Amino acid sequence: MAGIPGLLFLFLLLLCAIGQVSPYGTHWKPTWPAYRLPVVLPQSTLNLGKPDFEAEARLDVSSSCGPQCHKGTPLPTYEEAKQYLSYETLYANGSRTETQVGIYVLSGGGGRESSGRSRRKRQIYGYDSRFSIFGKDFLLNYPFSTSVKLSTGCTGTLVAEKHVLTAAHCIHDGKTYVKGTQKLRVGFLKPKFKDGGRGANSSNSAGPEKMKFQWIRVKRTHVPKGWIKGNANDIGMDYDYALLELKKPHKRKFMKIGVSPPAKQLPGGRIHFSGYDNDRPGNLVYRFCDVKDETYDLLYQQCDAQPGASGSGVYVRMWKRQQQKWERKIIGIFSGHQWVDMNGSPQDFNVAVRITPLKYAQICYWIKGNYLDCREG
Repeated sequence: MAGIPGLLFLFLLLLCAIGQVSPYGTHWKPTWPAYRLPVVLPQSTLNLGKPDFEAEARLDVSSSCGPQCHKGTPLPTYEEAKQYLSYETLYANGSRTETQVGIYVLSGGGGRESSGRSRRKRQIYGYDSRFSIFGKDFLLNYPFSTSVKLSTGCTGTLVAEKHVLTAAHCIHDGKTYVKGTQKLRVGFLKPKFKDGGRGANSSNSAGPEKMKFQWIRVKRTHVPKGWIKGNANDIGMDYDYALLELKKPHKRKFMKIGVSPPAKQLPGGRIHFSGYDNDRPGNLVYRFCDVKDETYDLLYQQCDAQPGASGSGVYVRMWKRQQQKWERKIIGIFSGHQWVDMNGSPQDFNVAVRITPLKYAQICYWIKGNYLDCREG
């Protein structure tokens, strides 16, 4: 009997995650803020030579710059922003292009918000707060169904009919593309047996229903030059994101991207994401946690995670005033553990890249191909 309250609590959390109940009640509604968004447009494109695809896939990244270091780093100048937001495109046939961009109607403000609180050393804290999601009723239900697995070992999130958002380091190490990227595939978790076929009654068995991955090839990938130029070795993971375009539509409900609000405006100060952690092979793992610190480009949080969850879409659920409804949006990309040297002692941080107004404009243009469809974040 002692385990029943815990099971009820877990069931309530899952119902909140899929939107069957609201954790906020009927009075206070955390609302998506309105942003004045810039426009990021291609200006010129240059053909590049084919890459060698020799880098080893890494499911984490390292940096010598922690939260305090980031807070002391000035925002990019206009010319630097154009340089960082220029991007490289890799096609399925191995060809490659570099696109220079222009930035227009820059929004004002954009200071570096911060809670002023430090981050404790963490990978898994004592009690593991992650939940493995079992059963097709949850796995195939939104928002869990938006999580997909990359053939390089990371996680991605469906953000359009043919597009997947993930971390740049899952396909590129900052110098070249990782092995297997030329034949990159995206895996969709599905039941092993179709309804009415063999094993149709497996949900009545004692164990969880068997699942498998259905794979779709990637047509092309976009990676910002801010990552490729090696900024991760200088100022951290600010540009650790990439967009994948599939060869055919996936036919699942996807999650829209949105501009990351300041941490103090997040519902309960929390974020959520699901990924394919390596220590739980074949399982989709869901978690939520508090944001403990932030810079303009990064969120530092205490979500339990293991390699494999990198690239997961970090999302929150807030009220959409225009449509008068609740809406989930991806506000960041889980990058992984950031190891830094703190006074001669190594310390790890769980880091997510925030979707800033400029990043939103860039990613949205990659998806839509028309800046007029990217005016609301």
